[in-house]
Amino acid sequence: MSQHDFDIANQTASAARTDINNALKALASLSSEATAPTTTYANMLWYDTTNNILKMRNNANSGSEGIGWINIGYLDQGAEAFRIFDDTQVVNTSGTQTGLIGDQATAVWEAGTGTTESLVSPAKIKAAIDANVSEGVGEGQTWQDMIASRANNTQYQNTTGRPIMVSAAGNSVSGGTNILAYVGTASANVEAARGSGYFGQPALQFIVPDQHYYKVNAGNGLAAWAELR
Repeated sequence: MSQHDFDIANQTASAARTDINNALKALASLSSEATAPTTTYANMLWYDTTNNILKMRNNANSGSEGIGWINIGYLDQGAEAFRIFDDTQVVNTSGTQTGLIGDQATAVWEAGTGTTESLVSPAKIKAAIDANVSEGVGEGQTWQDMIASRANNTQYQNTTGRPIMVSAAGNSVSGGTNILAYVGTASANVEAARGSGYFGQPALQFIVPDQHYYKVNAGNGLAAWAELR
């Protein structure tokens, strides 16, 4: 390990040979030392033995001691391996970033809005899928008796954050009667299910997407109302 100013002074032959040899040793070892070379040149290489980082001097050859160096990579001396720094940009021949060798916040993956190509672990992929895919109807849900808080032909909104299933029945009446279910985004205006009964209770079941409105209109009033939520 050595450093040199790479300036061969006018001197005796033997001294010049020593000076040249020292310059070549510094060149061969990439000026490796614990501190930056005193004499620097644009784009020269220096291996920082304190931090095990291979560096290149900036093109303007500007900056004081330890400043003005571009980190190229980490040299893992224990494993005898070259390491790439986290958050290293991948660029095209024009210097425009096309990717990133590094990670991004989990929230970026979950939102699904990031467009920068980068490293992602299987755990983050799973987290993104779990955050963006709703569970199916019935998963983690239970049937709940809602008759006490539901009225006939009255609109309600599903604000549970996921789809629910509704099962309703009307009062029986001699001669038959119908029961209708309506679901919609701005209002419950689309007929989603229809049931009828003759000397019995008309009943129906239907699914309500998250944030949708819904209502049940039983011709002879409601007898039962349960929701899987």
